[in-house]
Amino acid sequence: MTVVHDPDDARIRYRQLTALLAAGVEVTYAAPFEATHRRPPEGVEAVELPRAAGRQRFTAISAARRLLHRIGPEHDLVLLHDPELLLAVPGLDRRRPPQVVWDVHEDTAAALRMKSWLPRPVRPLTGAAVRAAERWAERRCRLLLAEEGYRDRFRLEHPVVPNSVPVPDEKPPPPGDRRVVYLGRITRARGALEMIELGRRLGPEVAVELIGPADGDVAGPIAHAHAEGWITHHGFVPNREALGLLPGALAGLALLHDEPNYAVSRPTKVMEYMAFGVPVVTTPNAAAAELVGRYRSGTVVPFADVDAAESAIRALRDDAARRERLGSAGWNAARADLDWRADGRRFAELIRDWSRSEPARSRS
Repeated sequence: MTVVHDPDDARIRYRQLTALLAAGVEVTYAAPFEATHRRPPEGVEAVELPRAAGRQRFTAISAARRLLHRIGPEHDLVLLHDPELLLAVPGLDRRRPPQVVWDVHEDTAAALRMKSWLPRPVRPLTGAAVRAAERWAERRCRLLLAEEGYRDRFRLEHPVVPNSVPVPDEKPPPPGDRRVVYLGRITRARGALEMIELGRRLGPEVAVELIGPADGDVAGPIAHAHAEGWITHHGFVPNREALGLLPGALAGLALLHDEPNYAVSRPTKVMEYMAFGVPVVTTPNAAAAELVGRYRSGTVVPFADVDAAESAIRALRDDAARRERLGSAGWNAARADLDWRADGRRFAELIRDWSRSEPARSRS
């Protein structure tokens, strides 16, 4: 169940749902399909929900609460993907309560401090409210963590199923010298303006391709840069198709800003670049820099430093042997340590085990 995420969210649709269906689990997927113009995936029972966006969340959460209380008892387990949906849990039928699992895949309190729609004076208060909700969730739900770094937020031990990625069996083609790619949501905090400037500087000899939807505050500059030919903006592309645009790229960009929410979360895009043999150019957020440094799969540049990013890309363009070495190192590392196939099997087994156990009760 989600009211915040795009129903085509890679972790939900292309990883978790795929793993559950492969394990023979019957799945109902409640999400805002109409609001996002998405088609429900095959093999699941789709249920429509409104979308929560910006400050307009009450209607979606209320609808989710009604749905959960109506059909929840018909299911063994309910997997929630938004912290807002914790508000839908109280009052579930105690005679036949489903197991409730919250999939924790971001630092919500840190993420809220970055939301432009949230008035700045109330951000510290919302952070405190999120921490209180996390403590409540520990007592009333099962928790599934997407990052080892999230453990410190909770008092109890919870299993970690990393946000790993699909890795091709065949070695991808070597990196070329004509394209730089970015995959993911495009926001100011994820380096949108820096990537526009890179495109202006690198063109036309190196194309900068952005794959993903642009947030409202950068949609105008992205559209202008696309019209000027500085970048190619593909817009939203389903994950499996988007991954097909990565092989052969000169580099994959992860120019995230220095924000607490990015410090402990391994950027999925970095792992996806590695999985498809693309050298990484990343800013020094701890989790991203650790990945690139440990596996020698790319280059780390300073925050908001377009000059350094441009120099790194031009150096890669002029050194085919280094590009191929970094790309091969990334693919080999992804096969060994970052492959969703192994994590997906563990995820499905965990969900099966929890669905057969007694629902979590209040714990001190």
